[in-house]
Amino acid sequence: MKSDEMDAKMRLGECFHELRALQGAYIVIRVDGRSFSRLTERTCEKPFDAGFHRKMTDAAKAVLTSLHGSYAHTQSDEISILLPHESNVFDRGVEKLVSIAASSAAASLSLSLGAPVEFDARLWLGARRGDVVDYFRWRQADATRSALNNWCYWTLRKEGKSVKEATHAMLGLSVAGKNELLFSRGINFNDVPAWQRRGSGIYWETITKAGKNPRTGESVPATRRRLRVDDDLPMKEAYGKFVRQFLKEQAEA
Repeated sequence: MKSDEMDAKMRLGECFHELRALQGAYIVIRVDGRSFSRLTERTCEKPFDAGFHRKMTDAAKAVLTSLHGSYAHTQSDEISILLPHESNVFDRGVEKLVSIAASSAAASLSLSLGAPVEFDARLWLGARRGDVVDYFRWRQADATRSALNNWCYWTLRKEGKSVKEATHAMLGLSVAGKNELLFSRGINFNDVPAWQRRGSGIYWETITKAGKNPRTGESVPATRRRLRVDDDLPMKEAYGKFVRQFLKEQAEA
């Protein structure tokens, strides 16, 4: 069989559906860590580990750069990446986008940890700016819920309770009840670092630095673009306004 015939025959066996995100839709890709609970329980401080979180923000930077994204939010073991509205990276191919996002995050974090990790990925589409705002408010609300649960659970575990006992003690507790559980032990949930309660944002910013004209030696301002990690995001309506302003700037860029 000739090589071109062999190539055509083998390609018929490839399972590749060639789905593409609709033009005009906003794209957010979310990557989630696989079996991270076991990984972090062995190697990380609980309930939160600042070093691990910094490695996650570095992974978010890697994905944002690889996919030419405009904004990312990371909390716990997940990263959400917003692509520019008119992005045509990889011709908006779903399989390509999710596979590159997952592999980029995994490569960055594996190198940082010195151990292999895995991510899965999914693609979310929004028709309007308001949908994107709701998406990121949803993920921030999830960060808050998860952080409160983690603080309660690990506070009980550090008191000597077993997994079963700590889990049982939290059953049926309201948000107010969980806050009271912590407060009775001298912990004010509102005082824990904002990145634990809200996650961190990663986005591009333009800075001005002093430069020098190589011909004349004259000092001139030079602009540079760099990724900023924001560990003190606003919340609720204020976060919605932040995302809306960001989308406005993106549309006008």
